[in-house]
This record gives sequence, structure tokens and C-alpha cells, in this order.
Amino acid sequence: MLRRQSFLFYTEENDDQGRAIRDEESGYNKNLFSIPKHYEEDLERVFIPHGLILDRTERLARDIMQDMGSHHIVALCVLKGGYKFFADLLDHIKALNQNGDKSVPVTVDFVRIKSYCNDSPAEKISFVGEELSTLNGKDIIETGRTMKALLSKIKDKKPRMVKVVSLLVKRTGQSPVYRPDYTGFEIPDKFVVGYALDYNEYFRDLNDILNPKDGEQHIICGPI
Repeated sequence: MLRRQSFLFYTEENDDQGRAIRDEESGYNKNLFSIPKHYEEDLERVFIPHGLILDRTERLARDIMQDMGSHHIVALCVLKGGYKFFADLLDHIKALNQNGDKSVPVTVDFVRIKSYCNDSPAEKISFVGEELSTLNGKDIIETGRTMKALLSKIKDKKPRMVKVVSLLVKRTGQSPVYRPDYTGFEIPDKFVVGYALDYNEYFRDLNDILNPKDGEQHIICGPI
């Protein structure tokens, strides 16, 4: 449900790709939002406002609940960049459990993935927790190499089903190795921070997703 936000931001919705944000979309003037003073000089514009993220996340929660039926959901959060999206998504699922006609049990687990610069294609993956999931919440998917490696690990545990939900999918020049089952927004190949997405651990504490100023983007090592 996007009733509280401008629809000029989008192309037509596609169920497989989420809401596609056009390449020419420049976002919003940051002065219209509450940006912490210590970040003001580092950020250019607000790319996706927090309210819009929450509205889209609510719709994803409805779609997930409808598709999962009565199955017990083991929700697996990919740390660190996925934690805000994961928490908000679970809040919406919890509200649907409390107020809807049906409810399903939900348990939570976490995994942390590290991909290193100049490393081999076989990513080093470390797990936090033992039980792996039927629902996987991730912040952003670029080429999909890391997600494909993670899914291989999960399927070794023989879950009944595995569904992946990602807040962001980037349109890159490379052919995607993996596309999630649920996508919040498909975005241009731009560097973004905020809403738990970071640059060298900074900017995770911002509520909106923003574009850093030119020159702030360097080589980023982390989940891809």
C-alpha cells in the first residue's frame, strides 16, 4: 500500500521485480527530512523515504502471509544490513497474526555473511545460530552470488520450502545469478546507504535510504 507517498517515483509494478525505480529518478531534497547534523555534509539526497519503505514492507508481509499458508515460518535475518528491514517485516507479520483471520507460528534466527574484496567466488560464510529458515530476509541483492551460496547451505538442512525477500534489488550490467521471491524495490545501480545499509559501518542508523555525495563511494567489502 503506497497511498501516503508520491507515485511519480515508480514505473509500473511487476510482481517479480517489486516497484521499479527509474534510472533517472533523483530522489528528494534532503532538507525536507530530518538528517543528523554529523551526516549532512556526506549525503546528497534522500532516495527512498522511510515512510515509503514501511508501506512497501507492509504489503510484502501481506503477500508472504498469503503464500506461506499455515506453515511454521523460521525467519532468517541476514546481518548486518538486513536487520532493520527484517525487524519491520516481522512487525507487520506479527500484526497480521494478531488481527487477521489466520495466524502462523514464527521463530527467528540470524546469519551473518561476509564476502571479501579480491576473494575467490566461493564466499566465506559464517552462521550465527543453528536452525535455518523457510523465509530469508535480506537488505540488497546485486549480482546474487552470495545469496546463491547461502541458499545452498540452507537447502542442506532440507527445509520444507525456502522463500527469499529482499528490500532492494539492483539493476546491474551483469546477468543476475539469483532473483528473490519477494522484492521491495528494484533500483538503479547506484550506491545507497541508510536503513541499516552502511559504508564502513557508518549510516546504518539513518531511517531513510539515501545517496551519498560524489566521492563518498569507494570500494565496498561486504554482502553482495
